[in-house]
Amino acid sequence: MSASKDSRDSKDDSQFDLFGGMDAGLPQPASGEAGPDSPDRPAAAAEPAPTAEPKRGRRARAVLAATPSPDVLDWAQALPPHVHLGTSSWSFPGWEGIVYGEAYSDSKLARDGLAAYGAHPLLRTVSIDRSFYAPLSVADYLRYAQQVPDGFRFVVKAPASVTDATLRAERGEPIAENPCFLDARLATDEFVTPCLEGLGAKAGSLVFQFPPLPDRILADPIAFVERLGAFFDALPRLPASGPHAGEATSPSAAPCYALEIRDACLLTPRLIRMLRERGVRYCVGLHARMPDPLRQAAALALLDGDTPCGPLIVRWSLHGGFKYEQAKAKYEPFNRLVDEDPATRSALAELAARYAIAGQPVLIVANNKAEGSAPLTCAGLAREIAAACARLREEPPADGAPAAAA
Repeated sequence: MSASKDSRDSKDDSQFDLFGGMDAGLPQPASGEAGPDSPDRPAAAAEPAPTAEPKRGRRARAVLAATPSPDVLDWAQALPPHVHLGTSSWSFPGWEGIVYGEAYSDSKLARDGLAAYGAHPLLRTVSIDRSFYAPLSVADYLRYAQQVPDGFRFVVKAPASVTDATLRAERGEPIAENPCFLDARLATDEFVTPCLEGLGAKAGSLVFQFPPLPDRILADPIAFVERLGAFFDALPRLPASGPHAGEATSPSAAPCYALEIRDACLLTPRLIRMLRERGVRYCVGLHARMPDPLRQAAALALLDGDTPCGPLIVRWSLHGGFKYEQAKAKYEPFNRLVDEDPATRSALAELAARYAIAGQPVLIVANNKAEGSAPLTCAGLAREIAAACARLREEPPADGAPAAAA
């Protein structure tokens, strides 16, 4: 990937953010999280590697899918086929009756639950988070892909070994600089290549999520953006969109790279230009350290212009104002909506509908810590996205623009 570099002397658009309220020239204060990405870090052990066929017996009993309600079936039918909603991992016993037909342990669901998850009519993507903690093999990815239907898309997190600038102890405390930070060859060998070979056409978005960066990097955001651009330049080109066995040509058939950040001060026009020049998507990350989706949508507007021209990638990780452990303690066992966030849900629905009507893929992943139960958050999003799409289709085209896609 080649792209022109901005002059480091042109600071007119690199030292202000896109939110209108934060000083982008200064590092933001830490949120008190223990590790680089606490919403995912405690769950690492709950999503073990897919295993070979177990021995016959109780352990081999298949995980049953829950029977979806008529409302869920209606919302799924009303969604455009290139809208993919899903959750961060799938191994939660509290989803009995919502996703799974019976009570199962988290280890049973982690090992055998993905097929039942993929049978849910609304859940057409899932975030593989364990790849953040250690690289996965081609065989790991292949076994995941074999458990879900055609049309399913995975959101996969790149290993922290290349996205975290700091080496950390077991509890997440920094201990040293990471010599492999932004190592494109390592990212290619341990992430991009095995992910694409294993998931094939079911690879949706390869997300490089950067934990909060140290002050020494945030002190020179221009240098970081240039270094990040060189990193994306060195990654392999992704396969172009096209149909695969059993599926018609679809705009969602091509994987994409995406960037998610945890430092709002980095979200500047300079960063967005760098992403646009390389065809990398900005991932809307909803988290206590980041602004609300309406303000992050300004970055997408700068990336795409008036008409969406690439996939919409969203990771709704955490309810605003909460730390990870607070939300986890309040929301477990994740079987109901505890703190509904209608403003965020509506904003995401409008954004998703705009991209869907433009014919662009939409991948939205919700965490249990967003509202209390990720599958129920997806159900609420589906209802509102379907309604927003119907409304947009009925609106007359503006300024001679073409009519909305079906």
